Amino acid sequence: MTIAVTGATGHLGRHVIDTLLTTQAPADIVAIVRNPDKAAPLAELGVQVRVAPYTDTTALGEALAGVDRLLLISSSEVGQRFAQHKNVIDAAAAAGVRQIAYTSVLNATTTPLILAPEHKATEEYLAASGIATTLLRNGWYTENYAGLVAEAREHGTVTAAAGEGRVASATRADYAAAAAAVLQDDSHLGKTYELSGDVAWSFAEFADTLSELLGRPVRYASVTPDELAATLTAAGVPADGAGFAAALDADTAAGYLSETTGDLSRLIGRPTTPLATALAAL
Repeated sequence: MTIAVTGATGHLGRHVIDTLLTTQAPADIVAIVRNPDKAAPLAELGVQVRVAPYTDTTALGEALAGVDRLLLISSSEVGQRFAQHKNVIDAAAAAGVRQIAYTSVLNATTTPLILAPEHKATEEYLAASGIATTLLRNGWYTENYAGLVAEAREHGTVTAAAGEGRVASATRADYAAAAAAVLQDDSHLGKTYELSGDVAWSFAEFADTLSELLGRPVRYASVTPDELAATLTAAGVPADGAGFAAALDADTAAGYLSETTGDLSRLIGRPTTPLATALAAL
């Protein structure tokens, strides 16, 4: 059985490869990457490295030759994701890939979350592809808040427009362990998993946790989405990026990232990483 992972040198992809290496022979793992230089450490471990950007349909076809199972890690290019995912799915179908596991987003088909439409479109395209699919609807990564940790260290504040909204985050390593699990067991074919951390925390609790870790007070500075966008723009963030970040916080305030299903801890066979443990590593 040959397992391929797209975005294999990215934050999530490398965690998945490392997890697979604990149970699979390196030669049975294919790392699909954009930059072969970044993949040199994987090649040294014996992993097959194949270069194929999401935009290169010819390279994708060659990279997926002989692959049985594929983890399609969603593209990081918001606004271009669906077109890029479609390229991968088409190449996988042509290559005879038996299973695609896809990293989607929580409640992709029903949530108003600003990130959801491209994931919903991808899920629909997968359903029409004829390939057995496992949907990994990932919630938020705790590592996404590294910038807030840095702010807390420098200024003693955590600034967000999330109101009293809660986030059931987990670490990339947690989500990677779930991805590795479903790629190695046929019982997950055709399944959809809503993945999130075991505990949904508020930003006031986030600040309190940082206070304990840093040994000094950290305050949650709650602002409106417009105020956050203005602050980010003043700091040099492009207007589109600032508006997107503010919209994400508004979605958080609305509770779209707060669901705790238990699917993630069940898949990985252990509790998800506690917030304090995850923040201490940032």
